[in-house]
Amino acid sequence: MKILSRYLAREIYFSVALVFAALLMLFALLDLINELNSMGHGDYSLGYVLLFITLTLPGHIYELFPVAVLIGTIFALVQMAANSELTVFRASGVSLRQMINALLLIGAPLLVMCFLFGEFIAPPSERLAQQVKLKAQNAQINLREFRSGVWVKDEGSFVNVKSVLPDTSLLNISIYHIDGNYHLRSITSADRAIYQNDNHWRLEGVKQTNFSVQGASVSNMPAMDWRSTLNPSILSVLMVVPEQMSSWNLYQYTQHLAENHQKTARYDIAMWNKLAYPFAVLVMMLLALPFSSYQRREGGVSSKIFVGVVLGLTFHFAGRLFANLGALNEWPALVSATAMSWIFLGLALVMLWRTERR
Repeated sequence: MKILSRYLAREIYFSVALVFAALLMLFALLDLINELNSMGHGDYSLGYVLLFITLTLPGHIYELFPVAVLIGTIFALVQMAANSELTVFRASGVSLRQMINALLLIGAPLLVMCFLFGEFIAPPSERLAQQVKLKAQNAQINLREFRSGVWVKDEGSFVNVKSVLPDTSLLNISIYHIDGNYHLRSITSADRAIYQNDNHWRLEGVKQTNFSVQGASVSNMPAMDWRSTLNPSILSVLMVVPEQMSSWNLYQYTQHLAENHQKTARYDIAMWNKLAYPFAVLVMMLLALPFSSYQRREGGVSSKIFVGVVLGLTFHFAGRLFANLGALNEWPALVSATAMSWIFLGLALVMLWRTERR
């Protein structure tokens, strides 16, 4: 059985690597075509475009992991079945349970790799890609959730930010201080806010308006300190979509939203999806196993690969659909994030049962 596992692992890893290479070249080409429209803005030349595409590849690797594993495993198993290698293994006494155990052991390193890419490699790489592009274009991030900018509730204040620079410093920021009775007590406006450390910001070009029973008073200051629960890691959520953030950053941001009594559905779903997504690799390997019962009358290798592509794309896009529906309808985050994995696991078990009955 150890010999089978080693041989099976070598074939599957090689096939998965080939599928990854093909898919990444395809996505890189599509990204290149898309980025050509932005070339010439500022200093955004071909070199920066290629650097941007390179930095986005880890994100593609993470997103494509289950799809590539499914297609690569199907390709390896069908090729072995076509050469009667799997028939020899089964005839030598290898049971279905042993095959499943072998595939799960082979999939374990892939699961770990998927988790590492999603948690530690893809998020900072994606953020760096956005920063490189913005700096090359000499642009700011104009956050247009509302026409007046982005609004964030921060403890006893409401913060309005017009623009965020790639280094997460803020431009044109307004802080509305509210008392316990929801009365407006002061408005602090600043031309720029620079993060110092330990949730401390340095406001520059400050204009502060205080409201009291006697009336309003206005004071101007060149700079002042501002303590806030906002920090660059939270603001980075505004620069990168939740699905591309790490689970730890998503957890921090959902805690921040919950403390300020704001909706957390989308970020909860993204966080649970980050934690559950790597296990989809094992589900895909189980789903590929029934394809090892190769019969020439049922079609060639290409037909099996086509079915694998369809199943992989269905898993990818239907998973996004469930996540969006869950956010809109406020379904339980864990259910919305793992629904497709459970459905495909059930499909894999049914296909294995039918295959074994033959």
